Amino acid sequence: MTKKLGKYKDNDVELCRTTNSRVSNEAVQALVEERIPFTRNKKKIPFFKREEYKGASELWVITINPRRYGQARRVLDGMEQVYRDRLVLSNY
Repeated sequence: MTKKLGKYKDNDVELCRTTNSRVSNEAVQALVEERIPFTRNKKKIPFFKREEYKGASELWVITINPRRYGQARRVLDGMEQVYRDRLVLSNY
C-alpha cells in the first residue's frame, strides 16, 4: 500500500500502530470478535530509525475503512489497559 497524507491508496485510514507483536495480535483479535474488517501490515524499520522506536525492528500497522473507524476505536478503547498503552492510535 502506498501511504499518501495519512490515507492509503485504497481509501483505508490508519487505525493504530505498534512495535509489539502480541499487542498487534490482541488488537486484531478484538476487531475480529466484533466482525470489523481491517488490514494489518508489517513493516521493517530501517536500522538508522530504530532509536525512534526504542530498538524495534518491525512495526505493525492496522488500517480500516473510514466509515468503520469510530466503531473500531470503541473496540480498541475497550481493550485491557496494558495493551492499549502500547498502541499508537491515529486521530482520523
